[in-house]
Parts: sequence; structure tokens; C-alpha cells
Amino acid sequence: MSIFVDETTKVVYQGLTGSQGRFYGLRNRDYGTQVVAGTNPKKAGTDVDGIPIYASVTEAKEATGATASCVFIPAPGVRAAVLEAAEAGLELVVVITEGVPAHDEAYFFNKVKRDFPRTRILGPNCPGIISPGKANIGITAGEIAHPGGPVGIVSRSGTLTYQALYELKLQGIGVTTCVGIGGDPVPGTSFIDCLEAFQADPETKAVMLIGEIGGTGEEEAAEFIATKMDKPVSAYIAGVTAPPGKKMGHAGAIVSGGKGTAQAKMDALAAAGVRVGQNPTEAGQHMVDLVKELGLT
Repeated sequence: MSIFVDETTKVVYQGLTGSQGRFYGLRNRDYGTQVVAGTNPKKAGTDVDGIPIYASVTEAKEATGATASCVFIPAPGVRAAVLEAAEAGLELVVVITEGVPAHDEAYFFNKVKRDFPRTRILGPNCPGIISPGKANIGITAGEIAHPGGPVGIVSRSGTLTYQALYELKLQGIGVTTCVGIGGDPVPGTSFIDCLEAFQADPETKAVMLIGEIGGTGEEEAAEFIATKMDKPVSAYIAGVTAPPGKKMGHAGAIVSGGKGTAQAKMDALAAAGVRVGQNPTEAGQHMVDLVKELGLT
């Protein structure tokens, strides 16, 4: 199985008529994803390479049965775009856009959680989600992902997500779903959300977690792994050499007041029984070893 998206997921691209939305929307369609619509109130009634454009997400859903959205709207418009998708009743809203104001993220995260609890937000500032061989929503290159399981991946870092996928592919190891949760201060989907889903998925036998400095998400994940999971986990935490008080990469990747350091996260995960790599390649090798030990190759 896969988590959150599969071959039945129908996606509307908010921003399909823009250059980036078009590029990735068509790539996702070529991968096999059901990209069924785009939205742009000024271009309703037109199409992008045969994909119909509607004035609103509600109209797109009514016409196509869309269940998910991918947001390629510029940062100032993301708040309205996310709420539009949630109000239309979509199950998943994948926000690729970076640079979304933190107060906008906090607002739509809390409003959706309160008023539209059936809608899951992924991102912002994330690479999206791919269930290899089934659906790819976002900017991950489908060519680097090997289908068929047994590994699930959850990551805050887009670039390291790609490395993890490719290293597993080189070893012939498939992935059920790879989720990029993004590195902003208010992620719509957390490590624990994904770990819980992977724990419940019978085809995911092991999980790879990729974190980074800043926040407490990895420590919270470690506690969840220790108390709620029986599937093995390997991990890598980026930012071991990051100086305190400086943001490194993502808006949420900042160490302050002695909290959020890479070493603290690594220690917490190791204490939970996670095999923690000192670099991405070592973390990948840990997963290869786990798969072999489980007899899944």
C-alpha cells in the first residue's frame, strides 16, 4: 500500500497556468498521476495541454472529482489558495511554494484543523509526495524512486529526500511512499503524522526519517518511535556543524537557546532505538542493512 496518495488520487493544480505549475503538473501527469484540472479565474474555460482550467477549486472538484490539490501559487496568495481548497472539501493540499509568511501558515493551519478537519495540508515549502509507480504530486523526480516498498520515507529536507530515494534505488530497494513535510516553522503535516500512517500501513516494513536542526519535531518523533512503533527506523539529521543562532536553509532550521541542535536530535533518536547515520549515505546504508536483516530483498 501507500500513504496519503495512490493511483486513484485525482489532483487539481492551483497555478497550472504559470510556468512552474505547468512544468511540474505535466511532468506529474506524464508520470501517471491523475492531474485532472487546473484553476485560474482569469483563464477559466481554457486548457493546459488538454487539462481543463476552472475558475475555482469547487468547480474543478464538481467537474472532475478531484480529491487533492497541488499549490504553485506565489507566496502572497497561498493563504487564500489553501483555504479555497479546504473549503472545497479536498482531502489533501500539497503546498510547494516557499517564502510563505509564518503568520499566514499559522492562520491557515489552525483554521483548517478547526473548520476542515478532513483536509490534510502538506508543506508549505516542501517537495511534495510520491508513491512510486502510483502518484507523484510536487517536484520530486519520479525517475529516482523505485516502486514496490518496503520502505517509507519522511523528510524535512527536499534535497536529502532525493538522495535517500536514489540511494535506495541503487540498491534495488523500493519505497511505498516518500513524504516531504517541508522545513517551515508551521508544517501542515508532522513527522508523527507520517510515522503513524507508516506504522498502520501493512506494506511499509521500515521507515527512513530525515531531519534537520531547529524545532522539536525530531525529538517528538523519537518519543513516538519508542512508544508507538514496532517497525525499524533509520535516520539522518542535517546541521551538525551549524552555528547557534543562525538559520540554515529552511525557515524552521534555526538553533536557539540550546534547543534544536542536531546532536540532541540524534541522541534522542538513538535512545529510541533508531539507527542514526552520521551522513546521508550512512543512513541509507543503515536502511539497506535493515531491509536485508528483515529478509525483504
